[in-house]
Amino acid sequence: MIRVPEPREDSLTAPRTPKYQAIASDLAAKIRHGDLPPGSALPPQKELSATYGVTLATLRQALQRLEDDGLVSQQAGRGTFVAEPRAAYRLDSLRGFAEDLRAQGQTVSTQILGQAVRKPPAWVSAELGIDKDARVLRLERLRLLAGRPAVHQLSWILDVDLADVDLSGTSLYAALAGRGVVVHRAREVVRPGVLDAVTADLLGHPAGTPAFVSDRVTYGLDDAPLVFDRATILGNLLEIRTERAVNGLSMQWSRQV
Repeated sequence: MIRVPEPREDSLTAPRTPKYQAIASDLAAKIRHGDLPPGSALPPQKELSATYGVTLATLRQALQRLEDDGLVSQQAGRGTFVAEPRAAYRLDSLRGFAEDLRAQGQTVSTQILGQAVRKPPAWVSAELGIDKDARVLRLERLRLLAGRPAVHQLSWILDVDLADVDLSGTSLYAALAGRGVVVHRAREVVRPGVLDAVTADLLGHPAGTPAFVSDRVTYGLDDAPLVFDRATILGNLLEIRTERAVNGLSMQWSRQV
């Protein structure tokens, strides 16, 4: 059982600061500093409320704030646990997935599960605007975040000459640039989904686990499609984040029928 050190007196006596906010801030600091590591259980609520000298109602407000901030997970009948840290999948940059996460200071590695020239499914051919009998490079990758499987990524690439290129440590966009192909823009749709049996096995989670599914089409300077990419992203390891400005990112929401 993890013991929570006595809260600092100044953190609980700041003027006009609600007690639950002060408790949430104190626990958040301990989580971020590693005193309460990911996956560890917080002491029972009665013990915590006694430690902080507050009612259970006040403590529960603090725990709810921490859960809203993604720092803890409250599990009925089990207790409250420190959540695993999440990286952000940004929608406001045109970079490869691993490159984007590394720019945030995340440790990302890639396992190549398959890399060969294949005939794509009809719906992928339609996305790429090619003949249904055309052959493209099928690239299947598993992205690991801090050594843990986080994303299954399946890409269909028109440039079949990349079939022999080692893409385990090289961004696909960088590999294309090395061949003189310039990435101009991308169209991406992100929707909620669940893991199917195959993807669940690869990501080490039960089938039916909630996930984000990203479909992205990348275009060149001539506005012709270059790559169709489908990424299945574990929602408990990554969150989607974007920044908006008056003339910045444009987002559209569509109703799922």
